[in-house]
Amino acid sequence: MNVIVTGVAGFIGMHAAARLLERGDRVIGVDDLNPYPDPVLKQARLERLQGRGGFSFERTDMADASAMESLFDRTAPGLVLHLAARPGVRESLDHPQACVTANVTGFLQVLEGCRRHGVGHLVYASSSSVYGTNTRLPFEESQAADHPVSIYAATKRADELLAHAYSEAFRLPITGARLFTVYGPWGRSDMAVYRFTRAILENRPLDIYNEGQLVRDFTYVDDVVAALLELLDKPATPSHRFGRAHPDPAESDAPHRVFNVGGGQAVPLLEFVALLEQVLGRAARRRYLPMQSGDVHATQACCDRLHSWTGWQPQTTLEDGLRRFAEWFCDYHGVAR
Repeated sequence: MNVIVTGVAGFIGMHAAARLLERGDRVIGVDDLNPYPDPVLKQARLERLQGRGGFSFERTDMADASAMESLFDRTAPGLVLHLAARPGVRESLDHPQACVTANVTGFLQVLEGCRRHGVGHLVYASSSSVYGTNTRLPFEESQAADHPVSIYAATKRADELLAHAYSEAFRLPITGARLFTVYGPWGRSDMAVYRFTRAILENRPLDIYNEGQLVRDFTYVDDVVAALLELLDKPATPSHRFGRAHPDPAESDAPHRVFNVGGGQAVPLLEFVALLEQVLGRAARRRYLPMQSGDVHATQACCDRLHSWTGWQPQTTLEDGLRRFAEWFCDYHGVAR
């Protein structure tokens, strides 16, 4: 099976491509290698894949319609795993044009490629940020997701709506995965676990927003990749219980579905910091700051639908996941613990 993985030099993309190669798929990795957030880390991830049997790489801007048309024509994928994005809630507020171009226009070209080639299944990464101002935890896919608080969240919700429109119009099997605070080895340098770990090891203050009164659902990368591959292998189908008079936001009479992918636990940020201190064996210097624009107070995933659909459930505790991340971080950066 030829599988296109977009964002292959990204955090989740590298891990997903490696897992697909291990099981015998041919992976066409696509990435534009843009400099945000860390080009050195992107190149290091890509080097872990290059040279492996079954892997090829295409440096392509996914917003470039002609380049993407050529890519699909040359590779004829059976499946597509779309993970490329301009990430970051606060980055999207500073650079909205780049965010919308990458996340919406880029996704449109992926949808067009899948439509023209009749791809068997497209799985794309959405985000827990689509729940926006919603405060009812845990988040369930049946809840409305129409009040985003960042440009990034709005682009991800736009992707979900575009995906449904293509699925409805062209009967394309498409599945969206709303990912919740993914962390682990080779993670993004702008994410909290990376920044906190670096600050603790360098004895610098941690910037803790909203005076620490934040809650997150942390999800280990191996668990996320397992869910994505389970979804990839089970194409979306129309829901027989879907009713147009009272439509469920996560299901459809088109072959389009949306699932939460999260650890399922609401972890207060200060508990997370304390556990990271324990894993690193060092105390953190804390600097408490006000709430940041575009952020949300709490996230927690209900993954009952995903479990019912695939049997998936997370396997990694936060303590084990943080320990694995810390080991990788120290090895990658040559830091003695």
